[in-house]
Amino acid sequence: MVSKVLICDDSNMARKQMARALPDHWPVDVTFAKHGEEAIEFIKANEFEVMFLDLTMPVMDGYETLEAIRKDDLPIMVLVVSGDIQPEAQERVKKLGAIDFIKKPVDQARIAAVLTEYGIIGEAPNE
Repeated sequence: MVSKVLICDDSNMARKQMARALPDHWPVDVTFAKHGEEAIEFIKANEFEVMFLDLTMPVMDGYETLEAIRKDDLPIMVLVVSGDIQPEAQERVKKLGAIDFIKKPVDQARIAAVLTEYGIIGEAPNE
């Protein structure tokens, strides 16, 4: 089954890097959003399983996006992907409903480990 994934980051390069970091054995349909407001519109119009969310963006940042998801009770699992690795930022996003925090630059093994830990994907098949 193909998973619908939303990658929300204001940097085109970061969006593409995130998409390339997704596990090879995970069949996905990826949609990109440039900021939180666009992401919220996409989530309301489509069913996504997972969103990878940057914190620092124009229009609507990651914190505001998490608040909007919680306020509207939108059904999506959010993984925050940010260069802001301060413990306060990590604590705040988890309080707002993010399931985990991944630091940039993203690492495919870390992404796979987090997705496996939360039961979003199974273990990679042995080559």
